[in-house]
Amino acid sequence: MKFRTLLLLTVLTGTTAMHSQDKKTISANPFFNAYATPFQVPPFDLIKNEHFKPAILEGIRQQEEEIKKIVSVKKKAEFNNTIWPMENSGALLSRVSTVFNNLNSANTNEEIQSIAKELAPLFAAHNDNIYLNEELFQRVKYVWDNQNRKRLTKEQDMLLENTYKNFVRSGANLSAEGKKKLREINAALAISTLKSGQNILAETNSYELVISNKKDLDGLPAGLIETAYADAKARGKEGKWVFTLANSSVMPFLKYCDSRKLRKEIWTAYQMRANNGNANDNKELAVKIANLRGEKARLLGYESHADYVLEKSMAKKPETANKLLQDLWTPAVNMAKKEAEDIQILMKLENIKGDVQPYDWRYYTEKIRKVRFDLDEQEMKPYFSLEQTREGVFAVCKKLYGLKFKQLYTVPKYHEDVTVWEVTEAKGTHVGILYMDFHPRASKRGGAWMTSYRSQKTSKGKRVDPVVSIVCNFTKPTENAPALLTFDEVTTFFHEFGHALHGLLSNVTYESLSGTNVPRDFVELPSQIMENWAAEPQVMKMYAKHYDTGVVIPDALIQKMQKASTFDQGFITTEYLAASFLDMEYHSQKQAIKTDAETFEKQAMDKIGLPSSIIPRYRSTYFNHIFAGGYSAGYYSYIWSGVLDTDAFDVFKTNGLFNQKEASSFRKNILEKGGTQDPMELYKNFRGAAPSVKPLLKKRGLDKVQ
Repeated sequence: MKFRTLLLLTVLTGTTAMHSQDKKTISANPFFNAYATPFQVPPFDLIKNEHFKPAILEGIRQQEEEIKKIVSVKKKAEFNNTIWPMENSGALLSRVSTVFNNLNSANTNEEIQSIAKELAPLFAAHNDNIYLNEELFQRVKYVWDNQNRKRLTKEQDMLLENTYKNFVRSGANLSAEGKKKLREINAALAISTLKSGQNILAETNSYELVISNKKDLDGLPAGLIETAYADAKARGKEGKWVFTLANSSVMPFLKYCDSRKLRKEIWTAYQMRANNGNANDNKELAVKIANLRGEKARLLGYESHADYVLEKSMAKKPETANKLLQDLWTPAVNMAKKEAEDIQILMKLENIKGDVQPYDWRYYTEKIRKVRFDLDEQEMKPYFSLEQTREGVFAVCKKLYGLKFKQLYTVPKYHEDVTVWEVTEAKGTHVGILYMDFHPRASKRGGAWMTSYRSQKTSKGKRVDPVVSIVCNFTKPTENAPALLTFDEVTTFFHEFGHALHGLLSNVTYESLSGTNVPRDFVELPSQIMENWAAEPQVMKMYAKHYDTGVVIPDALIQKMQKASTFDQGFITTEYLAASFLDMEYHSQKQAIKTDAETFEKQAMDKIGLPSSIIPRYRSTYFNHIFAGGYSAGYYSYIWSGVLDTDAFDVFKTNGLFNQKEASSFRKNILEKGGTQDPMELYKNFRGAAPSVKPLLKKRGLDKVQ
């Protein structure tokens, strides 16, 4: 159903009285007309902030009318007069809210954020008005109870099942009093999750470490210094250097800055985001959101929010997800302790007393990497320019799936940094449109993600081609060099492109089942398997070329990278697992949390025995994934999908990196299928068996750690 978009986007939710738009308003608003753009992409050059609210209100009004028509049908409810028209309802609302939500993440401003706050309760109420509509539910239930399932296609059957269960999971079976309470919870959640994300963005943007003394730059690579100088100039601080909490700034600073005092200063700011007792503080919001979710789950008959969420996942139960985390925890933390011992030795040699601190880890790890493997990240970066990495991604996609990419220069885009590409099959058949947005800015939230402006579906027997986007935060080019990536950023690029392929290659009938509309712990398989190609020597030689000389990355450097591939995996896996445990702890509570967020987090980390030298990858107050995004009780899915992707990639390692038969099978059984079948069934159709955890342990070097 089109309105499933509202379920997936936590920033939106409420009740509303709709008013028809006058003809003048309609003609001036680009959302009210068919997009007269190449490939019918959104007309970003015409869209203004003032267009969103009236278009959204009209979209809600139209969908309300569409629902009324479904309810008023006199014939007995069946798939074609109930489920199918519901799937097609809300076209305008979906089109507008998709653009609005994407811009609120990738190119926001105070006006957009204000509109989002105003509209959040309206969306929540509209969503509730649909799923708590008793007459509509009775029609859906009748189809569920009486439809001859054998006469439906697999997709129709899945759409029916999803529709019915979405109603039940949204409170359709509750009493009138229960429905009223649910509406209140949904409205409160809509505002709270929106506010949480806005607070994190504000905190990230508000901090800057200004350096005036050139000696304080000791240890930092020239490219980072140049970027910091340019950033300071842009901020009116001529002749100084500014470092921020954007990952592309803070992480290399922590890795290379010789000043322990300055590393501690910026680290403290980083790990205290939205935890400073000011207007952007998220401590109360984190607990409030977790408690509201728990209350909602119990109202719907579940023991906890985790039970509610995981019912629709591959894991099915919190116990299953927790078991995977626990099985990996012991080898990961034991490896991390050994890594900390190595760091401690270096610190003692430099006469630094005391235990290893979180702001020491990246700095000394880089020193150890350089000594142990003769590998310096700065030696690698010149071979990983953004442009060459992009060409490498394209080459992999061409070899695997025959895809071609052509840059478009006359298609509207929402920011000057964005590039637009047409994706076609080998013989020229149009597949879809891809937007790529790579560099950080104040209007963009941190991290990396893939999203859709138009999801794939089939209409009147023809494929409606998707429009997707990947958004990252890679360091900008400087006057002297193009944008150069760390290898972590290279894998991030490949990762997000895997998501993009999931959206682009989707080939299903119903939009709500297309592309990435799959269980959370399955959605990362297409993205994470793509990361594997990035590190293969054969592939690296296709794209890793020195930005200045054009020389292909030397074999000796590739070999060093391979030898160091499991280095620091104890730390990397431990900080990730800690965040996953924290997520599950917040959302597995069977009663309301009574403690504050800091106490709750400390107790959760003490419970698993997290070493003091490591903190969770995301602390409570800036855990965007779970408190402002769609990963609540689902952050574990990255490691779950890690099991899937390493097991799946073994097929290519065994049969050839670009084996056409296996690539075709992965495309046909995974990328094209969306959510049309049970994910384990899809996986087994490709792999021929259930996944094994052994390839993941081996990949991370944890298979021999006790």
